[in-house]
Amino acid sequence: MHAWPAPSVPAVAGTPVPLKLYDTADQRVKAVDTTGDANGEVGMYVCGITPYDSTHLGHAATYLTFDLAQRQLLANGHKVHYVQNITDVDDPLFERAARDGVDWRELGTSQIDLFRSDMEVLAVIPPRDYVGAMESVDEVIALVQRLLEVGAAYELDHGDIYASIEATEQFGYESNLDRATMEEYFAERGGDPQREGKRDPLDALVWRGHRDGEPAWDSPFGAGRPGWHVECSAIATNRLGAHFAIQGGGSDLAFPHHEFSAAHAEAAHGIDRMAGHYVHAGMIALDGVKMSKSLGNLVFVHKLTEAGHDPSAIRLAVFAGHYRTDRDFSDRILDEAEARLARWRENLAKDVDKDEALATVATLREALADDLDTPRALSLLDATSGDHDRIVATAVDGLLGVRI
Repeated sequence: MHAWPAPSVPAVAGTPVPLKLYDTADQRVKAVDTTGDANGEVGMYVCGITPYDSTHLGHAATYLTFDLAQRQLLANGHKVHYVQNITDVDDPLFERAARDGVDWRELGTSQIDLFRSDMEVLAVIPPRDYVGAMESVDEVIALVQRLLEVGAAYELDHGDIYASIEATEQFGYESNLDRATMEEYFAERGGDPQREGKRDPLDALVWRGHRDGEPAWDSPFGAGRPGWHVECSAIATNRLGAHFAIQGGGSDLAFPHHEFSAAHAEAAHGIDRMAGHYVHAGMIALDGVKMSKSLGNLVFVHKLTEAGHDPSAIRLAVFAGHYRTDRDFSDRILDEAEARLARWRENLAKDVDKDEALATVATLREALADDLDTPRALSLLDATSGDHDRIVATAVDGLLGVRI
């Protein structure tokens, strides 16, 4: 599947500052391993959308977070292999299509197209590999077969196959949750703890046997379709290797999705840890209430841009809070971002000494390298009195994706 056109990302002046990010598994901020793979590329996998509704600002904030991370790595001279999936076969997509009386494939295609458009407008660097679940079915089948071979998965009736949480000794290390919290989240976030016959209520579905009215693919263990978590395991490891630098997504994916994605890969490949960093972005609320489809309080990116809001101001509105915090969005915050952008454009049109401009860029690099500290970065730029030969403006574009 094709992604969206790449924005122009200018080179940034100054000395690289190694990127540090908070790792959910180790529960601390630590340096990103930039050793890279055999090609010297830093691997980053970010979970993509299930395309049953338009891109809202909560989605966009997550992808802007990892756009920031990629921009820091690129500015430091690293090559980045960025992979993202699209869960274009899943129950929420079928349910929404049935509700609206449309074909689920058509619904998925329309929402993927809109997502691409939103990401292009927001100047998000696209993944090199943008992979749909339907494209990766053969890869999932191979991974499920491997899990069965090593005794990490088992089959129940209806052709359903589950992965055992006992397949790896380290299960639970990624999210650091206790058993009670795991059970609560598993039930709330797509799990089926009440399924009869499972060895453990937390065991996760990796292959759903064919049911009438659902799409299905042939496999050695019967017709069916992929489970959610194993899809990401297969897509990530087949492109980035069994171990890579960053696995990312929203904080609601830490468990069960990222825990199981890692566990499936680790059981299949016999490794202790899939990603060096598990990085999670906070949730976005509208006027103090978490955005959700069920509440209907969503702010859509394309609606904002259609109303004439500058994409750079939308980025600044999201960056006003730290990426790991659950934070608010409102008309007031967007107005403040637009006023801030206007001030920057006015201030950076003034000339200052070259050394002063380079010092500003150095401090900006330091702030963003420190766990993407955008509030500090924005405050720094608020206090900047001018620019020299667009040194600062170019750095703001390269590092923050904000056009001056």
